[in-house]
Amino acid sequence: MDGSVGNSSLVFGCLRLYFTRVKLGNPAKEFFVQIDTGSDILWVTCSPCTGCPTSSGLNIQLESFNPDTSSTSSRITCSDDRCTAALQTGEAVCETSDSPSSPCGYTFTYGDGSGTSGYYVSDTMYFDTVMGNEQTANSSASIVFGCSNSQSGDLTKADRAVDGIFGFGQHQLSVISQLNSLGVSPRVFSHCLKGSDNGGGILVLGEVVEPGLVYTPLVPSQPHYNLNLESIAVNGQKLSIDSSLFTTSNTQGTIVDSGTTLAYLADGAYDPFVTAIAGAVSSSVRSVVSKGNQCFFTSSSVDSSFPTVTLYFMGGVAMTVKPENYLLQQGSIDNTVLWCIGWQKNQGQEITILGDLVLKDKIFVYDLANMRMGWADYDCSMSVNVTTSSGKNQFVNTGQYDVNGGSSRRAAYKSLIPAGIAAMLVHMIVLGGVFSRR
Repeated sequence: MDGSVGNSSLVFGCLRLYFTRVKLGNPAKEFFVQIDTGSDILWVTCSPCTGCPTSSGLNIQLESFNPDTSSTSSRITCSDDRCTAALQTGEAVCETSDSPSSPCGYTFTYGDGSGTSGYYVSDTMYFDTVMGNEQTANSSASIVFGCSNSQSGDLTKADRAVDGIFGFGQHQLSVISQLNSLGVSPRVFSHCLKGSDNGGGILVLGEVVEPGLVYTPLVPSQPHYNLNLESIAVNGQKLSIDSSLFTTSNTQGTIVDSGTTLAYLADGAYDPFVTAIAGAVSSSVRSVVSKGNQCFFTSSSVDSSFPTVTLYFMGGVAMTVKPENYLLQQGSIDNTVLWCIGWQKNQGQEITILGDLVLKDKIFVYDLANMRMGWADYDCSMSVNVTTSSGKNQFVNTGQYDVNGGSSRRAAYKSLIPAGIAAMLVHMIVLGGVFSRR
């Protein structure tokens, strides 16, 4: 996210980021990259790099990309049409004094204050082609991505370091847009973030066919994935919140962002939400305030002790939010567990951000071709069905892989790695029909 959010005084534990692997260059090299629907560009650490970590506390081996050692790499210059288009949207930097042959640069700042800068390169991304009979063949496509030579803020911290960020935004330089323009994939992708401690999940570039999916329109002409949130209910009772707080504008709206760990409610909606939760817990739950945050002690399961929250979107579409999607466990004493509300107040702002805490254990479909978003509760340890009803090839990543991690800057240290292929990421193109890896 390249927008600021309010700070919380409570430091939550066991927060992690979801990441996957990409294979780039020739000879091919694998990189761990965070999945982020709140930004647009895929970038990886390059060599040399200022402030870039060289080791990671996530039990992964960090790598750096060197375009000079890849036989298929080329630098994007300021005169390149792709750079010109990126300049118009602020995704690229070229000084007026730069010559046409100067590198097309970029500088990104994220919501937590961390940042990266570098230049764009074009090189090969690899994946496996599934021929419809579960046979695979090597495939590739030439894409543009960022080559980071400087990082700052939390991106420099070794305990949470990965090789880069995989932006899944709507910009024409996002990988999903590039693959679509190459005729490789439709502008549809999905993720399912497994919420258990061992992490994992599913990443699909292509159209998912699963029962129970419900859809609401995406707000058009927005830099992020904005939805029209209309109201919030706790135990079926709609809260007295002015619906205009959720109207999309330059200063407010509701954003879905896999690069944000928790969730942030618009300033004017937060207090009614917390009050309703506290008033609806079972009598056996003891409410406490810890460092300014509403918390609860209980010896019972959260499902039986806490209310269900429902978010209502345009078209009457509902998203059910279970207690584990708004609570975080913070410790225990004997058999009593301390739970705190993980949704934070976006202090002084009327922007609502639905991050991983809300998104986990659901499959989300970002259907850019039809400008809509869908979701359904889902077991993210399972594979999914995909189809090529559009007649185009599609990518599919499925499965899970356990990765340990510590506290996070914005997201959960959980890896989306295919089941059945040990420690490998596979991008699979489905050619016709319906394919399942259950």
